[in-house]
Formats: sequence, C-alpha cells, structure tokens
Amino acid sequence: MNTETAEKHVPLAERVRPKSLDRFYGQEHIIGTGKILSQLIKADRLVSIIFWGPPGSGKTTLGYILAEYFNFPCMFFSAVLSGIKEVKEVMARAESHKKIYKQPTVIFIDEIHRFNKAQQGAFLPYVEKGDIILFGSTTENPSFEVIAPLLSRMKVLVLNPLSNETLTRIIDEALSDEEKGLGKMRLKLDDQALRMIIDYANGDARRALNTLEIASSLVKGKKIATKEIKEALQKRILLYDKKGEEHFNLISALHKSLRNSDVDASLYWLARMIAAGEDPLYIVRRLVRFASEDIGLADPRALTIALNAKEAYDFIGSPEGELALAEAVIYLASAPKSNRAYAAFSKAMKDVEASPFEPVPLHLRNPVTSLMKDVGYGKDYAYAHDFAHSTTDMETFPEKMKGRKYYEPGDLGLEKDIKKRIDWWNSVKARIRKEKTENKNRAGKEKEEKL
Repeated sequence: MNTETAEKHVPLAERVRPKSLDRFYGQEHIIGTGKILSQLIKADRLVSIIFWGPPGSGKTTLGYILAEYFNFPCMFFSAVLSGIKEVKEVMARAESHKKIYKQPTVIFIDEIHRFNKAQQGAFLPYVEKGDIILFGSTTENPSFEVIAPLLSRMKVLVLNPLSNETLTRIIDEALSDEEKGLGKMRLKLDDQALRMIIDYANGDARRALNTLEIASSLVKGKKIATKEIKEALQKRILLYDKKGEEHFNLISALHKSLRNSDVDASLYWLARMIAAGEDPLYIVRRLVRFASEDIGLADPRALTIALNAKEAYDFIGSPEGELALAEAVIYLASAPKSNRAYAAFSKAMKDVEASPFEPVPLHLRNPVTSLMKDVGYGKDYAYAHDFAHSTTDMETFPEKMKGRKYYEPGDLGLEKDIKKRIDWWNSVKARIRKEKTENKNRAGKEKEEKL
C-alpha cells in the first residue's frame, strides 16, 4: 500500500491535527501571548500537566505539540488499555533514557482518570526524580479522579469547548488543505450545512471533522448541503452504536434489574458492561446513585456499601476490584426498595424553584452582631435541648411555606422505624401546641374572672 493510499485510511481529524501552536486554534486563555503555555516555551521549561476539558477540545494535540517543541521522546498510553505491568516497563525505560541522555521522557496518559490509585501512584517517584514529564488528559474533574500527591506535582490546564468561530476556522482549513485535508476535492460547504455541523459538534473539533469527512464521501457534486450532513449524521450514529446507544441500553438494563430486585439479572448486566470495556468507576457511580434514589432510607447501609465498592476498586483495580462491584450489586438488588427520599427532595426542589426567595424567619437567623440582634435576629428562638423531649413546636418553615409535607416514609425496611419516629415527634409537637393553647385559654379565662 503506497503512502497516499494509506493516508486515506487515516481519519481526517488525525490528518489535520496541528503540529505547532501557531496552527492550534482556540484555548487562547492558555496559549495566547503571555499565557502559561507561551511562558513555559519562552522560559524553555516543561512541567507535568493535566489537560482537563471536554472531548475534542485539543488536550492530546497540545500535549504532542509541547513534546515535539522540546524535542523530548514521547510515549502515549491509553488508561483504558494499559495496566500496571506496562506502566512499570515504560518507567524503567524512561529512567534508563534519563541516565544516558540526560533528558526526561514525556509520558502522555489519555483518560488518566481511568487509572486507579495504585496505577497513578506508580508514576509518582519518576515525576519527582525528573525521569518523566507526565501529561494526562481527562474529561473528569482531576480533584476527584487524580491522587492528591500526583495532582500537587502537576499543573492543571482547563480547556473549554471550542467556540463556533474556532470550529468554523478548523472546518475551513480542512476543506482547503490540499496536502492533509480535503482541498484536492474542491468542495464548498453552504452556510446552513456549516451551522448544522457546528450545532452537532457542540464544541468538539473531532466530531465536526468526522461529520465533514463522511459528508464529503456522500456528495455527488462539489457542494455539501444539509442533505449530505443529515445523511452523514445518520451514518455516524450507526457507526458508533456500540459506544452510544448500546452503552445507555446496558446501564438502563442494570438499573432496572436492580430496581426490580432481580439479583441474577443484575449480575448478568454488570458482567456485560465490564466485558464490553465499560469503566468500572462509571458503573459504581451509577450504583451510588441507585442506592440513594431507589433504596434510600429503606436500607441506608446500601449507600455505604456502594461507596465501599468504589474504595475497594480504587484500592486494588481490575480485575480483582470488580468482585467488590458484584457484591454491591447483589446487596442493592436484594435490599428493600424505597424512592420516598428521592421523591421528597424532588418536591422540595420544585417549591424552591417556584419560590426561591422566601425570607428566613427572624427567629431562625443567627444574631452574630448587636445590630442583627437589635433588629430581631434570633428573637423567640427556642433551643430544643432546653425543653422536654428536646423539641418544641417552633415553626421552622418560611411563612408562606407553612404546613408543607415532602417526605412520606413507606412500610419497607428501616422506613417503618423512621415513620414511627416521625409520627412520635409530630405527636410530641402536637401535645406541646395543645398544652400551650390550653394554658393560653386558662390564662385568658382567669384574667376575665379577675375583671
């Protein structure tokens, strides 16, 4: 296969990937004059970096450009495909290279958030010694997904979705570039078709270029119109079905099997997702949500077990850590179910959205200054522990919200006991109100008799 034929099989987004900062469009807040990347280049100093941003915003491209500029050897890792064995082998080679050539190796980790804590920790001594300069790309918040010791030694650069103007410039260059792009085809893109691509791309350059490439293979003449874009989008959806709709189908099947208390079906769908290459941490995030949404206070231990599964997986990784997910799935599927807490919170949120500015009653406000006390903050506040049963009949809703009821506990699991507790507190408050009313009436009657 000759070079030109081989080039045709490389996706357009990869062919036109910029090789220098002057051809990199967007992210001016980090690459513009006087901004951090420009400053690092000017100072001839490269540091370990995490590129945090949405898909197609230029994370990988920036990493490659920096490695190329500093002329350091660069090795690419996918956190989805690589394990601790491969990591250690590469670290040994980087250490040897540093000793011989006195220069670090750039290690680029795509989707670094998919490495567990032990795998991330393997990089730490080599970053500290300067054997490697670590680049990591992630779509997830690194504060939660990258271990603190590693994060403290890296600079986090936040990338934004690309603007419509930037996407337009990238598309125009791809259409005109005769060497790497579609320039030899002499294609034109009408305005409506361009808007359709940009709307679909939603700030993602790769998505825009993939759509353009498919449309260019469908066009009969020299003008790409909305017809070709619509057909390209349909083909693209079919092409990525396994990563798109099927992904959501599988998690939906797992969630609904758990909700239906079917242990065996839940285990099957968990196994299907893991076998399909789904990120176990994505699965466990859904288990945590399920524990709150569908089990709730019928069994509060469910939330603890789901969170423990995350900790266990973080600690030992795959494949051993997947057993912790299986244990959590079995427990969640067999636990009593209640969505009462979820429903109660949803009702409260609706009230807040409908009336977000209800003032806090004065007696509930904290009088931290004498002025606040003078205007009534904290006046008539009843400290619960000063009263029998450690409660009062004090109103704690805003004036217009009095009497609202959100949470109605069910009769399964621990909610039976919670219902008894709430009923008991309500009966105590009702008795206090009754006694107050009787005392008030008695005092009024005594006053009348004296008169």
